[in-house]
Amino acid sequence: MTRPAPRHAIVTGSSSGIGAAITARLLRDGWRVTGLSRTDPVRPDPGYAHRAVDLMDGDALVGAVKGLSADALVHAAGLMRGAALGALDPDIGATLWRLHVDAASRLADLLAPRMAHGGRIVLIGSRAAAGVAGRSQYGATKAALVAMARAWAQELAPRGITVNVVAPAATDTPMLRDPARAGTAPKLPPIGRLVTPEEVAATTAFLLGAEAGAITGQQIVICGGASL
Repeated sequence: MTRPAPRHAIVTGSSSGIGAAITARLLRDGWRVTGLSRTDPVRPDPGYAHRAVDLMDGDALVGAVKGLSADALVHAAGLMRGAALGALDPDIGATLWRLHVDAASRLADLLAPRMAHGGRIVLIGSRAAAGVAGRSQYGATKAALVAMARAWAQELAPRGITVNVVAPAATDTPMLRDPARAGTAPKLPPIGRLVTPEEVAATTAFLLGAEAGAITGQQIVICGGASL
């Protein structure tokens, strides 16, 4: 008997942190994954392919997904920068918007029309979307993902395509130790530890599965008790 072809997911930010964890989880679950990031993680898994791209370059994104169709899009690439009022940098705000919102919008606009019935889109947001002091520019871009996801969910529901946001609190990734984040170290949530990338990946994998077909337009917060 011929086995069905593995489902195909396009994952941004696949070389590190949450994106890398999602990629590893999907490969383990039998998906085929195309990773989009500047750095090739050089995964030996035959189910993985990498396309090098600067996600903030709109023209390059078009070329990066040329010829690709996917059952799922996961936008996991992210960058955190924080500052209080009086020290906001407009260039930083623009960079966060291009990476988090504009890249997601461009990719979904290119890929969603090619998705078959039952496709999936997951955007990695943040608990900061609810508003965290000193992270207004970052939080604003993550909040925009929620509005986009809800709008897209309404548009795509007749095709059985779901769109959701997974919004973790501080997650133990290399980004958390970026020197550029000096002065913005997160507090541990009430559970006494950071969220792990694997926990975010597991939630994402569930939303990409058949059993989550009725969940759409939602923001799933992984807060470790911080939002209680």
